[in-house]
Amino acid sequence: MVSIKDIARMAGVSVSTVSRVLNDRTCVSADKRAKILDAIKQTGYVPNRAARDMVSKHSSTVGIVMPGTFNMFQRQLFSTIEHHLEQFGYHTSFYFASTDLDGERACLKRLKADRLDGIIILHEIELPEIQQYLQEYKIPTVLATFERSGWKATSIHISEEEAALTAVNHLLKLGHQKIAFIGGTKYSFPGQRFIGYKKALESASLEYDETLVAYAETYNMEGGSKALKELLSRNVPFTAVFAITDELALGAMRTLADHDLNVPGDVSVIGFDNIELASFSIPRLTTIAQPMVEMGQTAVALLHSLITSKNRFPLSISLPFTFVARESTAQLR
Repeated sequence: MVSIKDIARMAGVSVSTVSRVLNDRTCVSADKRAKILDAIKQTGYVPNRAARDMVSKHSSTVGIVMPGTFNMFQRQLFSTIEHHLEQFGYHTSFYFASTDLDGERACLKRLKADRLDGIIILHEIELPEIQQYLQEYKIPTVLATFERSGWKATSIHISEEEAALTAVNHLLKLGHQKIAFIGGTKYSFPGQRFIGYKKALESASLEYDETLVAYAETYNMEGGSKALKELLSRNVPFTAVFAITDELALGAMRTLADHDLNVPGDVSVIGFDNIELASFSIPRLTTIAQPMVEMGQTAVALLHSLITSKNRFPLSISLPFTFVARESTAQLR
């Protein structure tokens, strides 16, 4: 088995110089670096991760905290984050936090047992002990897709309220006034998107009607279907639906079809997230696109900066969203 000493001998340098190259440090001349990399390429040498971690006092591992059941948006975001962590040379460890406190306690227990350089959290957590633990031990943390008041952690997100306002304004411009809302009560983003919905109505001098609002228990297609059935059962007319996730919107579209209601002929539907499925539904879904690729790239870059820099001042970064008009919305007839 090839060792670091073999690489040093082939390149005509010291073991410490090889170590500096392996740890991507800059204090090595270009000539020596080239000889070392060439020796590594010739031998196929793979550094001993455990030994390297002991020397560098880093684990080279980043934890990703995600819900026990994650939706399509989170799945796509996770894929981007994992890919870029690998490019930065990090290994990934997954921590599933169920949507109840017992699940989050189990997640915290695992976090405490492992040695991590940093953590990216993909969904909001309720257990305050997790926040306290990460802050007390100064573990670099990035909150991806949300921010939390009082938590001194770097966060990356979009303006949820403004995005929802844009979505509903699109429906208003198409002549819709009876606009139903499918939302939820868990986490902060449903409330922020609900505020955008109400502001759009207020700006159009339309009175808010609570009978046009339904709450889903889960933010998936089944939840959207159930919420739309609830709206229909009230016998309150509406010509458009704004759902706070694409999966809710797609579930609502399925139920509208089951009741022989055409989208967008009878009811226009708009979602939020721009998951991959949104561009393949029939009709294709009008939605708000979150910048998933940029969000994943930026989350990893920010975490790497927190890990490698002595300056760990937290940042709150709001990325731009994009409105995507497709065939699920149309002018009111």
